[in-house]
Amino acid sequence: MKKLIFAVLFISAFVLTSCEEKKSAAPTENTERIDSLQRVIVQKENEINDMLGTLNAIQEGLRQISEAENRVTIVKDGESTNKTSQIQENIQFISQQMKRNRELVSKLRQQLRESSLKSDKLRETIDGLVQQLDAKDRELQQLRAELNTKDIHIQELNDQVTDLNTNVNTLSEESAQKSKTISTQDKQLNTAYYVFGTKSELKAQNILENDRVLQSNFNKSYFTKVDIRVDKEIKLYTKSAKILTAHPSSSYTLQKDANKQYVLRITNPESFWSTSKYLVVLVK
Repeated sequence: MKKLIFAVLFISAFVLTSCEEKKSAAPTENTERIDSLQRVIVQKENEINDMLGTLNAIQEGLRQISEAENRVTIVKDGESTNKTSQIQENIQFISQQMKRNRELVSKLRQQLRESSLKSDKLRETIDGLVQQLDAKDRELQQLRAELNTKDIHIQELNDQVTDLNTNVNTLSEESAQKSKTISTQDKQLNTAYYVFGTKSELKAQNILENDRVLQSNFNKSYFTKVDIRVDKEIKLYTKSAKILTAHPSSSYTLQKDANKQYVLRITNPESFWSTSKYLVVLVK
């Protein structure tokens, strides 16, 4: 009886100890998970705060530009004796602030690129700010025309507007060049090549050598170029076809059409072309 009681007490103590260990382990895992989440949250908050700070600075710059434009309008329509001097000061301020705002917009774009945040809305906001700055450029040009009609010629204004126009043209050219580069890269990434032919034809182009495919300087111009996003069906015009290059079998079907001729249908282009951007089919 004493042995039985001792055994029960021992087992109870073991169970309680195990439960305590599990209880103590669970909070540790939860704490680590919470700490990790908190670090991610703090990082994102810092990124958001940095971008909001830049965005607020741009908005404040636009507000100051509008106020300066109003001051110029008031002075040029007034009878002040030092009209030219006041207009010069305000125009110079507008020009400097415009330059500063464009620098801030570039900074904001860089912050977004380097951030872990992927926000289409923020990109739209940045594009909207650029449009506002472009509109301010047009307003400055209109203001210059109005001042010229009143015989108020301000060299600083002419110089700054010229610089702004140069900057806008430079940015437009850079944007066009980047778009062209991206388009070219995208086209290259989505370009593949295929060829089908008899054994003798493939051998003549060094595509097939000793029953091995694409082993030496084969004739690349013999291949047909395709866009893997668009071209997903290849008619082989033969009743006997064998794919020689390696492509996942789950990514395509090779079936005969109504004329009993084979047609290759690529059901998963990304998977199909992942192993090789060249497709070689042996036909008879």
